[in-house]
Amino acid sequence: TPTAYGTPLAEGKETRIIDGRGYVLEYPISADFALIKAQKGDRWGNLVYRKTARNFGPIMASAAKCTVVQVREIVELGAIDPEVVVTPGIFVQRVVGVDVADALTQPQAAA
Repeated sequence: TPTAYGTPLAEGKETRIIDGRGYVLEYPISADFALIKAQKGDRWGNLVYRKTARNFGPIMASAAKCTVVQVREIVELGAIDPEVVVTPGIFVQRVVGVDVADALTQPQAAA
């Protein structure tokens, strides 16, 4: 990224000049596991998100070595329009269905 080149943020990091412009080498984010929440998914792991779950879910699914997804609704293969799939199943290793009532239940404190 050229953003931090020539600033204190670039100190200690690898820099390169490409086509006359300075860049700081930033390595991509990675994780061993990603635990993700999605609105809908099929058994192959194709996912559709709801609202802000779309912010980091797709990024972490592609960055993790093992992605486990909690979905509210597991649908049949082919039921999700390919145009609305946000995370393709190639990035998902496990899909866990959670009942909507269970997902909405708030934890109760022990008396």
